[in-house]
This record gives sequence, structure tokens and C-alpha cells, in this order.
Amino acid sequence: MKSRAFSTPGRRISVVGTSGWGKTTVGRALADRLGIPFIELDALAWLPGWTNRPLAEGRVLVEERTRGSVWVVDGNYSKVRDIVWVGRTR
Repeated sequence: MKSRAFSTPGRRISVVGTSGWGKTTVGRALADRLGIPFIELDALAWLPGWTNRPLAEGRVLVEERTRGSVWVVDGNYSKVRDIVWVGRTR
């Protein structure tokens, strides 16, 4: 039987915390449990070899991924916080 606490997920959930805290682990588990998309900001901010993705390109990716009405995001990127916490800027 499904728990009532998870029958109506939050619309948009942002998991924040310090580096190495387990944001991705918690975010993935929460998204899986709620049956909603998971968005990992590290995957959008970095290119292979831990090369920084250009900021404008990264902001576009975050904006695209967070257009849906339900999701779980993990990460503390202040350069995209306005998109994640407030909504699209355009």
C-alpha cells in the first residue's frame, strides 16, 4: 500500500546542502519515491573532465529542465538559483 504522505508530491523540490552531504543521493531517492523527474545540477554545470560549462549554456539547460510542474533538483549553484527557486527568468 502506498503511503498517503507520498500520494501528492510537492510540486518543485530543491535539495541543498554542503559539498559531499548527499544531495544527489537524497534527491534521486526522493524523486524515485515520488515518481517525478530528478535534475542533477552538477550534470548540467560540468562538461567531461570537470570542465565548466559556459554559464549562458548552463542556464539554458537548467531553464529547460525545470519547465515542468513537478521535479526534484539537487545542487547549490547560485548562478542558477533564480531559475530553480523562483522560476524561469524569461
